[in-house]
Amino acid sequence: MTKATTPDTGQEMETITSADGTEIAFERTGSGPPLVLITGGATNDHTRWEQAGVRPTFAEHCTVYAMDGRGRGESGDADEYALEREVEDVTAVVDAVDGPVTLLGHSVGALYPLEAALRTDNLGKLILYEPPIAVGDHELGVEEVVTEIETLLNDGEKEQALVLFLQAVGGLSPEELDALCSAPTWQDRVDVAHIIPRGLQAADEYEFDASRFAGLTTPTLLLSGSESPPLYKDGIEALNKALPNSRIVTFDGHAHVAILTATDRFIDEVLAFTRESN
Repeated sequence: MTKATTPDTGQEMETITSADGTEIAFERTGSGPPLVLITGGATNDHTRWEQAGVRPTFAEHCTVYAMDGRGRGESGDADEYALEREVEDVTAVVDAVDGPVTLLGHSVGALYPLEAALRTDNLGKLILYEPPIAVGDHELGVEEVVTEIETLLNDGEKEQALVLFLQAVGGLSPEELDALCSAPTWQDRVDVAHIIPRGLQAADEYEFDASRFAGLTTPTLLLSGSESPPLYKDGIEALNKALPNSRIVTFDGHAHVAILTATDRFIDEVLAFTRESN
């Protein structure tokens, strides 16, 4: 593990080498039981957790490890991309931390912890907020959206490409989108919008097999918004049925980004779960 101080925050960014040799960065803050945060959305890095004071509040109670996904922030990248690489990145960070670790992921960033949970023995608890799992009649159906996004990117319209992704795939309401656009990290997300298509295609190819998780007894908290698109809500229900030690908490009146729209409730639910005895 290596370290470097970031001039903007003064915090040390640490790196770990993933299975394919890519350097993956994360920032450590606070003290207490370890909580690893995985970014949701194709363009997020560790700074997204600064919004609404989420990470600083967590850091009052936990040692927080906030990751930069590959190709974002201070993390490296590779020529060949697959969802499996992201899973390996999460596994590498979890295995490098003195455990047992609580692992929290949001949106597509919740797929990686779900899979990483099958690959590490250093996990104490798992928190998943609406991973894009297509079950029943649902399909991500991103082919057309990916084509539109790629057209915008080719025309140099990175911000429009990001907005399209958040609306068409994330299902964000105008109010939720405004909350993201007004965040200080918005331009950082725009700058890496070119990686959106690969993440979408990888998530679209993901096939959920409930039987693979029958032996995953890790205590798991599943978070969902009552106003989220049916794909997300049905995916959470399918996960709850598949996992032998899970429960669902629903944010009434909120959707896919209650992290921002119901911040206090989100923080309270996460911290309460970390304190529970197994």
